[in-house]
Amino acid sequence: MLRRAWNWTIGVPRRMYDWVISWAPTPYALPALFLLAFAESSFFPIPPDVLLIAMCIGTVAKSYRFALWCSLGSIVGGMAGYGIGYFLWENEGVKSFFYDYVPGVSAASVDSVRQLYTDWDFWIVFAAAFTPIPYKVITILAGVCAINFPMFVIASAVGRSARFFLVAWLFKRYGPSMKDFIEKRFALVTTVGTVVLIGGFVVIKYLLH
Repeated sequence: MLRRAWNWTIGVPRRMYDWVISWAPTPYALPALFLLAFAESSFFPIPPDVLLIAMCIGTVAKSYRFALWCSLGSIVGGMAGYGIGYFLWENEGVKSFFYDYVPGVSAASVDSVRQLYTDWDFWIVFAAAFTPIPYKVITILAGVCAINFPMFVIASAVGRSARFFLVAWLFKRYGPSMKDFIEKRFALVTTVGTVVLIGGFVVIKYLLH
């Protein structure tokens, strides 16, 4: 039973990974990268780095162009996440989803994060944009707390661009060997990624209390 559960745990992200990667050699890769980056900033679980990496390896000379489009999609998606928090938070369905499915988010924690945003608004958004902290949670809560929107966009642009251009640079320089490592040790990469993701939610929980 444990083995079946483990295989399912690895199999689902593997299939999602393969689906995302399958866009890389198609004529629709660039729009798919933009849309994936947009979606990940508000609701989709697979980071756009996966497709960005595949595209950078496939056409090394265009790595920075891909990073630019990935950054733009993510920034616009972050703005959409902000809009969800700002305009739709009072909708019971949106609020209930967050309270039920996002660790650490509750009515009390939302009130407490308002003060954090008052003191550290730029740095909270930047940290989530650049690190494994779940960016989508921060974008929506930024809208809920109605933090300064131009500042939010600037912090998102700096953090997201730094992250994706760093990925582009790394894979432009070391790409093929890193891709081989991911393909051959996908279970290990998935496990580490899951630990990092959980760590991000732990940080969110810590920030909200």
